[in-house]
Amino acid sequence: MSDTHLHFNTGIGVQKPNSIRNKDISCPFCAREELTDIIAVEDSIILLKNKFPVLESSYQTVLIETDQCDGELSIYSEEHLVRLISFGLKHWLQMEKSGEYESVLFFKNHGPLSGGSIAHPHMQIVGLRNIDYKEKIQAEDFEGLLIHEVSNTVFTLSTSPRIGFYEFNVKLADQDDIPHFAKCIQTAAHYILNAFPFPSNSYNLFFYKLGRDIYAKIVPRYITTPIFIGYSIPQVPNNLEWMRDDIKVRYFSGEFKVRP
Repeated sequence: MSDTHLHFNTGIGVQKPNSIRNKDISCPFCAREELTDIIAVEDSIILLKNKFPVLESSYQTVLIETDQCDGELSIYSEEHLVRLISFGLKHWLQMEKSGEYESVLFFKNHGPLSGGSIAHPHMQIVGLRNIDYKEKIQAEDFEGLLIHEVSNTVFTLSTSPRIGFYEFNVKLADQDDIPHFAKCIQTAAHYILNAFPFPSNSYNLFFYKLGRDIYAKIVPRYITTPIFIGYSIPQVPNNLEWMRDDIKVRYFSGEFKVRP
């Protein structure tokens, strides 16, 4: 068994800028000429070492998604969206295959309730030396009501959410199908931010590798229910079928695209 807890360095944590809470702080990702420890670049996408590695026994990197500070994954052009997801998956899987880590996390925070600190669109790829996240993941975490399926890429609404309430899943079965995979992720993010029945300005995006399959989970963020915090009991709402149908009508009744 691997370790069960990550250790957070508060001495480094207090040094981190927070442009989400403090709008007067200049964005460190916009000052591209001042960025250091760059690992890879593709167009406006940059992967670099995290300047504030708060997680001990780990290797932390930041993936800057774009040079547009007010950009957002839910409104990227299809070309940039596919380039971004392809770039992220490539470097995440490379880190996994290196054999240096027990497991590698790949995730995104967006909005004030997501746990993020920098507003500029970015993701994180984190190699964990002593923790295997897959020990806490099971196949039913990604089961749900079918929203859309194309070329073996499956988009669902969770019937067994990990945290509770609403979670969207996208399964990528074939690396050649990244465009559909990316578009389903974008659809979930767009729905959360623009059409969710409960107004939302925050979400998390997580990537998982289970066997040969890759999954994404997109989770709208609100204040977490005390029943989950205190007892780890997720709750399932009774309007999942309605939400599935609502997304189908809004996004998949005609051409497969995210509507503005």
